[in-house]
Amino acid sequence: MKNISKLLISTFAALFIFSGSANAHVTVKPSSSAPEAWETYTLKVPVEKETATTKVTLKIPEGITFESYQPVPGWKVTTEGDKEGHVKTVTWEATDEGIAAGQFQQFLFVAQNPKEETNVAWDAFQYYEDGEIVEWSGDESSNLPHSVTEISVASKANTGSEGHSHAEKSDHTASNSADSSKDSAKAEDDNNETLIITLAGISLILSIVALLAAIRKSKK
Repeated sequence: MKNISKLLISTFAALFIFSGSANAHVTVKPSSSAPEAWETYTLKVPVEKETATTKVTLKIPEGITFESYQPVPGWKVTTEGDKEGHVKTVTWEATDEGIAAGQFQQFLFVAQNPKEETNVAWDAFQYYEDGEIVEWSGDESSNLPHSVTEISVASKANTGSEGHSHAEKSDHTASNSADSSKDSAKAEDDNNETLIITLAGISLILSIVALLAAIRKSKK
């Protein structure tokens, strides 16, 4: 019975660790967008530790033109650019307590996509109150992956979106852009949660099968 108990504990511990880590990544959405489009991006920062996140820095990918950001109460925003005035990094820093354990925060910004089809990677650096810096800059297979947005004409055809001029972009209110981006991010998060629940169910079934096999073996 001791072996059976150890098996159950190990299985459920691995299950909960997997479920937690799958949701803990810093992400930038949407994951696909059209060339030259003025896109409202959402940077989502969850906290995976027991200490608060007090700052996050996002590197703007080559070819992306950063335009503006949505203010968030309790956070100040600074940007750094090159000699030509192109924004290269954007930093959100807490002026209050930051993002506490078990919470997440979303930061919205508007940027123009490159003219050509490509994949752009969003490197992010998450600063914790205890001094640790988590670098979300690895590829998709790493433990700390960066988000990737596919810039493609197919995205434009699927969404019916068009590239906008500055005048057209100014006619849209910030609230409409924010709502659209939040809906897109929520849809992708819902898909991720469905996958996690499915995998959790499979893991639970496998653990039950293993338990029954162990019980039968112990009776022999």
